[in-house]
Amino acid sequence: MTTATTRATRTPPTRTDPAASSPPSPTPSLPSLTGLRWMAALLVFGLHVHNFGYFGGAADRIVSWGFGAGATGVSFFFVLSGFVLTWSARPHDRALGFWRRRIARVYPVHLVTLVVALVMAYTLAHLPRPTPKQGLANVLLVHSWWHPWWQTLNPVSWSLACEAFFYAVFPALILLLRRLGARGATALGGLSVATVLVLAWADAHHWTSQSLYSMPSARLPEFVLGAVTARLVLLGRWRGPGLEASLALAVIGYFFVPQVTPGYSATVCTLAGFTLLIPAAALADLNGLPSLWRHRRLVRLGELSFAFYMIHLLVLRAGTSLLGTKPHFGVLAGLAVTTTAFALSLALSWVLYEAVERPARRLILRGRRTRETTPEPKPEPAPSAR
Repeated sequence: MTTATTRATRTPPTRTDPAASSPPSPTPSLPSLTGLRWMAALLVFGLHVHNFGYFGGAADRIVSWGFGAGATGVSFFFVLSGFVLTWSARPHDRALGFWRRRIARVYPVHLVTLVVALVMAYTLAHLPRPTPKQGLANVLLVHSWWHPWWQTLNPVSWSLACEAFFYAVFPALILLLRRLGARGATALGGLSVATVLVLAWADAHHWTSQSLYSMPSARLPEFVLGAVTARLVLLGRWRGPGLEASLALAVIGYFFVPQVTPGYSATVCTLAGFTLLIPAAALADLNGLPSLWRHRRLVRLGELSFAFYMIHLLVLRAGTSLLGTKPHFGVLAGLAVTTTAFALSLALSWVLYEAVERPARRLILRGRRTRETTPEPKPEPAPSAR
């Protein structure tokens, strides 16, 4: 595998001018990141299965051990989002064009799942009905800014509210990164890490008026860190461990999460591993190195991961009408229920992807010049977790 000094041999050569623009589009696709995106979505699904109490006894303890830290999948998506958007950024793109593509990418599925959540709220007696203000905040993707509203309607959409904020600042961020050069970008990455550490300490000691876990501004450093690593890879200046070592560090951090205060503090445990894993997977693709994550089935599942993320919790919520709250089944019954929920969520995600996500994106982007509609790399955010 790659060593700590591996360069992106298929990326553009190092630039000495800090103000140099990004390499011409299109940039190479990175299928391994799409496969990794599916694994992050699967962690979130496992967490929610645990939270819904499908298993009892020893089986519940095993599920808790394996998926109790699944909320960190959201952090992975935030870092990944920064990496992918920077990797695919177009040299002379305008902010309005970028925002239009982002709306085309996430908003149609968000609106459809929001309608599903609204119908469920008015037809299932055990679900709370949103107020008009809560509904409007969800539509506008600003509900995550106020903690009492962050999980109203489709709970996982809180992370989309964070992503909407990231999208708003990205045109300024990419302009800054292109001016900073490699050393400046590295310094910005270090500042992002330091910010996460300070915020985690403040959140753990309740120095903030509300939890920082769902606060878009508090999650911005993770996005910036992903953007920084992508910029360094593009410049041929990334230095990091190979795919296997990076994955090992990410796994170690994941299982260290139960040792810290729940919530935002978990970000500290996995941030280093995720930040190293994403560029390592990208370099594996660029350099033709072995990578399990670009297997065609994983890539296909990664393409469905956003829709899967957006629909799976609604499926689990609907199931409580039949199964009750925290049924704590035995092993066989729990596996049967979990498999059914997973299969239904995956089937609905395929419908959302093929009938909503893809055609809506084509419709919204119709009429744009060919240069503006070059497909972007697939990996991208999507998760909530609680």
